[in-house]
Amino acid sequence: MRIGLLSDTHGFLDEAVFTYFSQCDEVWHAGDFGSVEILDRLKAFKPTRGVYGNVDGAELRAELPQDLAWDCEGAEIYMTHIGGYPGNYDMRARKQLLRVQPDLFICGHSHILQVMRDPALRMLHMNPGACGHHGWHAVRTMLRFTVEASKISGVEAIELGPRGRKVPART
Repeated sequence: MRIGLLSDTHGFLDEAVFTYFSQCDEVWHAGDFGSVEILDRLKAFKPTRGVYGNVDGAELRAELPQDLAWDCEGAEIYMTHIGGYPGNYDMRARKQLLRVQPDLFICGHSHILQVMRDPALRMLHMNPGACGHHGWHAVRTMLRFTVEASKISGVEAIELGPRGRKVPART
């Protein structure tokens, strides 16, 4: 299964997302959609999984969970918006990680793209960075990868250009 992963759109969805994720089977959004219209556009495009983030209002919180755990092609996935990273997890997220014991942990919030292994919890951690214009990040980013036979592979970081202006995207 080919996955397109993004986060922290904050009410802006770059049209390049639809090009880069055209061959994906699902889109996963790790919170801070910023508006229900972003969720609706993604759901109209591809099957979409998502969690709400700290900037998301009542309408998104009514439609999305704070935490999402599921099996994808034999890999256990856990996603939440505020999660931290290996060695510095958010306390609430760490409790969930110990309970769920995922193969892949996905979060957003920091606006920092990270893909790293956590040897202590024996999992892969992914944060796609931020692909919206609000925040302090310099470059808008997202990820694309494959999950097959419980393995995550082919991870690609995609840059959508600088925050605040539109330029051609690149991988």
